[in-house]
Amino acid sequence: MSSVTHQKLNVRMLNGFLIVMFLFLQACLWVGEGSIGYNVGLLGKIEEQQRTNAQMKARNDQIAAEVLGLQEGHAGIEEYARSQLGMIKTDETFFMVVDTPPSQ
Repeated sequence: MSSVTHQKLNVRMLNGFLIVMFLFLQACLWVGEGSIGYNVGLLGKIEEQQRTNAQMKARNDQIAAEVLGLQEGHAGIEEYARSQLGMIKTDETFFMVVDTPPSQ
């Protein structure tokens, strides 16, 4: 084989190798883990998790405020027992007001 033939063969092999590498890189870019679609999906999951975290933080802040109120004194404990547990004092009379639907 002549030198020119070897050069043509080398150029063809190099071109073939570059085309295969290009196709491989394109496949990695568009399909599978780390692809564009995968990353877009992860961004959606991240936004959803951030919303969930914000809701849980608000709930935790509310519970922390209730705990602080209960730790500060008997008034907070009494208010919690009355509103959440329906407790009344021994010398109190409990009246339940029930709204009745209007009759037709």
